[in-house]
Amino acid sequence: MPWPLHPAREVHGETADVVGILGSALESVDPGVGLVATDAGVVAVAARARFANGRDFLGQPRGLFFIGCTEFWERISFHGMLALLILYMVDQLLLPGHVENIVGFKGFRAAIEAVTGPLSSQALASQIFGLYIGFVYLVPVFGGLLGDRVLGRRRAVALGALLMTAGHFCMAFEASFLAALLLLIAGAGVLRGNLASQLGDLYSTDDRRRETAFQIYYGALNTGAFIAPLITGVLAQSRGWHYGFGFAGFGMLAGLVLYLSGGRDLPPDAVRGASVVRRKLSAKERRVVLVMVLMLPLLTLFWVAQTQIWNTYNLWVRDNVDLAIGSWKMPVPWLQSVDALGVVVLVLPMLRFWRWQAARSSEPDDVRKLAIGCLLFSVGIAWLAGGQLVADATGKIPLVWALVYHFLSAVGYLYFAPVAVALFSRTAPASVNAMMIGIFYLSIFAGSIISGRLGGLYERLSSAQFWLIHAAIVAAGGILILLFTSRLRRELMPCPAEIGCA
Repeated sequence: MPWPLHPAREVHGETADVVGILGSALESVDPGVGLVATDAGVVAVAARARFANGRDFLGQPRGLFFIGCTEFWERISFHGMLALLILYMVDQLLLPGHVENIVGFKGFRAAIEAVTGPLSSQALASQIFGLYIGFVYLVPVFGGLLGDRVLGRRRAVALGALLMTAGHFCMAFEASFLAALLLLIAGAGVLRGNLASQLGDLYSTDDRRRETAFQIYYGALNTGAFIAPLITGVLAQSRGWHYGFGFAGFGMLAGLVLYLSGGRDLPPDAVRGASVVRRKLSAKERRVVLVMVLMLPLLTLFWVAQTQIWNTYNLWVRDNVDLAIGSWKMPVPWLQSVDALGVVVLVLPMLRFWRWQAARSSEPDDVRKLAIGCLLFSVGIAWLAGGQLVADATGKIPLVWALVYHFLSAVGYLYFAPVAVALFSRTAPASVNAMMIGIFYLSIFAGSIISGRLGGLYERLSSAQFWLIHAAIVAAGGILILLFTSRLRRELMPCPAEIGCA
C-alpha cells in the first residue's frame, strides 16, 4: 500500500505546518490503527471509530478542552520549574547554611562526583539540572508502557499530576529537594505520553478535525511555556523562590482538577497491543532502524546546545545582560518566555517560506533541514559569544542582544526539532514505530547530561569561550549530517513501500 500522507503535507519537499509535524509524532503512538501480519507483511486495518458521546464544543469533542487545559497547566508546572531551578541552586540552595539541610545530599553529591570528580557549587548545580532534564525526557518511555499495560492512561495521567504537584510542594522546603526532583521526574514520566496519546483517540484517523485538534493542543502547550516564566520569575524576584515553585504546584493541581472533571468526555482506557500482531523486521527494516540509531549521536549534538539554554544560560543572563529598564529590573526567567515566544512567532513565516521554496522545487528535504537547523542554531550560540563586543563600561551587554539571539535560535530550532521527530515518526517501521520515537528522545536525554557536565566550564572560561564551544558542538552536528546526507537520504527518504510507516 502507498505510504500514508499526513493531511497537511506532501512526502517530498515537506510543506507541513510545524503543528502538523508534531501532531504526526503524537499520532505515531496512537493505537487507532491496528496492525496485522499477512503474507504481504504488516498492513493497516480499519481505523477504530472515534470515541463518541455526542458532546462536542465549538465543533470539537469536549475531551479536547480537558486534555488541552491539562497540558497547559503541565507546561506551566514544567517551564515554571525550568526557569527557576538553576538560579535557585546557585544563588541559595547549594550555598553554605542551606546545602546542609538537604536530606541525603551528601551521598547524592558523592555519587555524582565519583563520576565527574570534585565539582564547585555552580558546576554541581549545572550537572543536577542536566540530570533532571535528561530524566524528564527519558522516563516517559517507561511511563507510556505503564499507562498502556498496567494502570490505563487515565489513571496514569492522574497519578502523574499528583506526583508532580507533590514534587512542587516539596520544593518549598530545602530538606525535601531531592525528593522533589524524584517526584517531578516520575510524575512527568507517567503523565506526558499518556496524556498526549489520548488526543488521537477522540478522532478517527480520517476525521478532518484531527489536524485542528493538534494545533489547539500545541497552542496550549506553547502558551503554558510562554506564561510560566513570566509568573514564576516575578514571584521569585519579589516574594522568594518558594512562591514561584508553589505557583507551579498549584498550577499542576488545577490541571488535575480539570482533567478529572472531564471524565465522561475522555476516551476510555484500552490496552494497546491487544490489536497488534508483531512480526520480525525484514532486512531492509533492520537497516532503517540501525541508521536511525546511528543518527542519535548527531542529534545529541544539537540538544547539548539547546539544553544549555535552559541551564547555564540563565546564569549568563544574570551575570552579563543589562536587565534594567529605567528603574525596573526584568526578572532573569523572563528570557525563557522570550525563547518560547520566538518559536511561536516564527512558525507561520517559516511555513510560508517553505511553501514558497516548495513551489519552486527548492525546499530542502528533511535530512538537509536537520543540518540547516544545526548550523543556524550554532550561529545563534556564536551570537551570544559575541556579546562581549558590545558590552558597556561595566561589562553589561544590552538586553536587545539577548532578544536577537532568541529569534535567531528559534529559526534553527524550527528547522531541527519538529522535523527530527517527524522523520523518526514517518520512517520507522510500523511495528516498532512508537519504540523508535522513544529512542529519539534518548538524544535529548544524552544532550542534557552532557550539557550539565559542560556547564561546569562556565566559571572557568570566559563567556565567549564557553559559548563558542557550544556553537562548535552544534555546528559539528550540522556538518556531520551534511557529510552523511546521501546515505541518510537513501535509507530514510522516501519511505520504502515495503515498510508500513505510521
